[in-house]
Amino acid sequence: MSKIENFLTADEEKQIIEAIRVAEKNTSGEIRVHIEKTSKMDVYERALEVFHLLKMDNTKLQNGVLIYVAVEDRNFVIFGDEGINKVVANDFWDSTKDIMQSHFKKGHFKQGLVDGILKAGKQLETHFPWQTGDKNELPNNISKG
Repeated sequence: MSKIENFLTADEEKQIIEAIRVAEKNTSGEIRVHIEKTSKMDVYERALEVFHLLKMDNTKLQNGVLIYVAVEDRNFVIFGDEGINKVVANDFWDSTKDIMQSHFKKGHFKQGLVDGILKAGKQLETHFPWQTGDKNELPNNISKG
């Protein structure tokens, strides 16, 4: 797991992108995954910076969710925008992180990401259901730094 290129296979990346598509199918919410080798700053601060760089703070309903992974640091953050943070339970992101972390500890990085994406998607669907005219505001691809 020393290089970002070795973190996920091409097939695993496709499965993660498909999980994003499925998670966003019935919601106006947006989910992005960003993977980079290391964070040269506090991981939470870097996730916030990436959130802004990816323009996730520009969604209409402030319902973007970023899963940020610093591979060599063995660290990750789930960052939800203001709209989603106002409506989910206080422990939602921690419980999502716990599920992902249990997979990560076993080396099942793809499954951890997929489970986190789908869990976030269910909350987005509950609180921000898809309505006529909603459009996919952000790409579903995995961004890399």
